[in-house]
Amino acid sequence: MLDKVLPFVGFTPWEIVVTICNTLITFLIVKRFLFKPVRKMLAARQEEVQNMYAVAEKTQTEAESLRAEYTERLAKAKEEAAEIVGSATRRATVRSEEILKESSQQAAAMVKKAEANITMERQKAMNEIKDEIAGLSVMIASKVVERDINEADHERLIEEFIDKVG
Repeated sequence: MLDKVLPFVGFTPWEIVVTICNTLITFLIVKRFLFKPVRKMLAARQEEVQNMYAVAEKTQTEAESLRAEYTERLAKAKEEAAEIVGSATRRATVRSEEILKESSQQAAAMVKKAEANITMERQKAMNEIKDEIAGLSVMIASKVVERDINEADHERLIEEFIDKVG
């Protein structure tokens, strides 16, 4: 019994064919039930990631355009504010000049009116003085008449009195 030594590892052609068939069947089963679903899942995941990148890029583009629009609107608002302030300043300057002109015209009118009043009062005072002088002249004349003065002396006295008074 010792003459026959059995090989430790041995292959028969039939075993090789069966092993190859088993490997091929296992490969086809794995390919059908494992690789295809995994590939579908990986493709879906890749599509989802690409969609996420597309949405993120679109959102970023929109944000940049909104930021540019906001910056433009802000610049326009600043320009409009500066224009409004400048316009208000110009209007205030014009209005203040108008007010100053009106007040100086009013002051000039008041001065003219005061001068006219002064002139009128002066004329009134002069008329009153003349009336008083005439009254005094009449009184002097009556006193002179009492003394028997002629008309030439009477006129001379009136002239002297007016020269002294006026």
